[in-house]
Amino acid sequence: MALLLCLGLTAALARGCLHCHSNFSEKFSFYRHHVNLKSWWVGDIPVSGSLLTDWGQDTMKELHLAIPAEITREKLNQVANAVYQKMDQLYQGKMYFPGYFPNELRAIFREQVHLIQNAIIESRIDCQRHCGIFQYQTISCTNCTDSHVICFGYNCESSVQWETAVQGLLLYINKWHKYVSFIRGRECALSPRGEDTDTSDRFMNKHQLSSSRGRTEPLRPF
Repeated sequence: MALLLCLGLTAALARGCLHCHSNFSEKFSFYRHHVNLKSWWVGDIPVSGSLLTDWGQDTMKELHLAIPAEITREKLNQVANAVYQKMDQLYQGKMYFPGYFPNELRAIFREQVHLIQNAIIESRIDCQRHCGIFQYQTISCTNCTDSHVICFGYNCESSVQWETAVQGLLLYINKWHKYVSFIRGRECALSPRGEDTDTSDRFMNKHQLSSSRGRTEPLRPF
């Protein structure tokens, strides 16, 4: 497996990848408003409603990814269509026996989490089919903004290609260090005397590169 350099945009507010799909609001609004017609037992209604309301937040909690939750638009469409198909089939039934409906919702939720995990990881692994630095467009699951991932692939067919790839990597690292030096200098200029100015050091330590044999840590773009 190739060594990956992962670069992405992240944010603190978790939304949950499916929230970023254009049809999510319409679909889940329908699911929530019709949940009271799906079970003979009144206790299933609040449980099912809570599952639907917390869908996105719970998704982010269950992803457990060592890389940023960023998915390509194509794969997001595939996941969304699969989830909507399952949900629509579930809602085609009239009423279900006690416990059945929320259990089915949980099953669809778990399947969705696995689909999202696989989609994100597959895109990272696809990097090894390239030679050198490669970039692809993604959507940040945390806030639904456009983002991108930069990675480094080892699939070079000749020594010339490999040399070019390494030169490109060194150039990227050089630009990265210049960017960090600029940030450090700006912080030193703006910070009052005596105030802690090691933010950029902590920034760098947080985003160190590690081998894909273990895990990859995100780098920030410049």
